[in-house]
Amino acid sequence: MSVSALSRPVSSRLVLLISLSVLLIALVVGMEQLAPLFRALFPDQDPAMYQRESFLNLTLAHLALVLVSSLISVSVGVAAGLFVTRPAGREFEPLVSTLAAIGQTFPPAAVLAIVVPVAGFGFVPTLVALVLYGLLPVVQNTVAGLGTVPAQTLEAARGNGMNAWQILWRIELPLAMRVIIAGVRVSVIINIGTATIGSTVGAKTLGTPIIAGLVGNNLPYVIQGAVLVGLLAIVTDLAFERLEQRFSFGESGKAS
Repeated sequence: MSVSALSRPVSSRLVLLISLSVLLIALVVGMEQLAPLFRALFPDQDPAMYQRESFLNLTLAHLALVLVSSLISVSVGVAAGLFVTRPAGREFEPLVSTLAAIGQTFPPAAVLAIVVPVAGFGFVPTLVALVLYGLLPVVQNTVAGLGTVPAQTLEAARGNGMNAWQILWRIELPLAMRVIIAGVRVSVIINIGTATIGSTVGAKTLGTPIIAGLVGNNLPYVIQGAVLVGLLAIVTDLAFERLEQRFSFGESGKAS
């Protein structure tokens, strides 16, 4: 198979990423310009355009919530995965995996119901729910990625005089990075979608127009929020796909 044949699907994905990113930015900045279109499509809805908050502010608040919760989930998840794959922490792997699974077993709405009486309404309870919900894929993929490093490679590294820290930094993490990033990718995508329910407890997110539309039986509000959340998730997923390819080895990695 020729190099051009290998690169063609990757290039098409890059074009798709750029196109959807431009569309997302255009809708975030100029959604209000589509007001005539929504009024034409939904003549019985008044108003047909969500105007209580700009979509730019809602998107930035949504991104901030996802970014902070994902940073915490990734930091805690990778640290826990590293710990249970070391000789000193190997016996704690079932406990850590179980705790991470419990965090995702609870529905986010149930976590919000538990945290709101303690932390109040708004950003904090939503952040707690997203962190708990995003932990499991990071922990699982960190453990799985480090477990795929060949024992012969580790023995060769020790034979070359590397210490434990050098083996982890130069051998294990680079070889496991693609699997770890795949876990981070799942965690972030989950958080982008789940963050919308934070609006039920006062957090400002792209779920705000969706909740307002559901409560007020206003379908245009729901569409406007849902389209932006969906596009944001797809663009982020495509961006992580590109990032994963940078840590691919062999033919697929060369193709990127």
